[in-house]
Amino acid sequence: MEGTEIRKLAALEDKHWWYRERRALLARELELLSRQGIRPGKALDIGAAGGGNTRVLRGRGWSATALEYGAEGAEVAHERGIPVVRADAVTLPFADGSLDLVTAFDVLEHIVDDKSAANEIVRVLKPGGHALIAVPCDMDLWSEHDVAVDHVRRYERDELIDLLTSAGLVLDDVRSWNVLLRPVAAWRRRRSTGSDLTDLSPVVNLGLSVIIAAERYLPVGRMPGISIMVRARRP
Repeated sequence: MEGTEIRKLAALEDKHWWYRERRALLARELELLSRQGIRPGKALDIGAAGGGNTRVLRGRGWSATALEYGAEGAEVAHERGIPVVRADAVTLPFADGSLDLVTAFDVLEHIVDDKSAANEIVRVLKPGGHALIAVPCDMDLWSEHDVAVDHVRRYERDELIDLLTSAGLVLDDVRSWNVLLRPVAAWRRRRSTGSDLTDLSPVVNLGLSVIIAAERYLPVGRMPGISIMVRARRP
């Protein structure tokens, strides 16, 4: 992602409805792991950008490091006091089986060699370690937004499942996210001329926050959405 987009993301992510709900999703996944008896350990947040998800991990007791490919993203994380490593996701600078948790939210779609990135996630996880992964889905939603933020692809559900299972992960949960707003997103993407990373009026931001939060309580995970969320583990 371009440095200007990283800076834009960092400025927006604390208040923007999409990033706030994505952090809430991460927090709920961490709570689920906790209820399963998984204690916080060493974590890596791949493609951390502004570091919002890394801060969630650290706030929940995980010893979390941000990983960023670009200089601008690494600088933003450093400015926010987040431990950060600048590296490529296809050659992670961590030892085999050294991590308890890897998060990769909206990362794999940026990587040409996503198979190597998936293999690296499995390599650095301890046996029994977990991965939390999110990607944008459905090439029918491809737009100038994807071009502006340097996406290589949007994933189909079966494509993502095959990628992760071929790498050696066991998938415990695969579900759609941002289902209720898909019709709006599809309409907007057809008219898109660039990135959707824009500031919103407080009223619009609140309205979208309410809609996306409603998905927490609705059985919509198998319906078409804008993103796919995965919880997986290394056996």
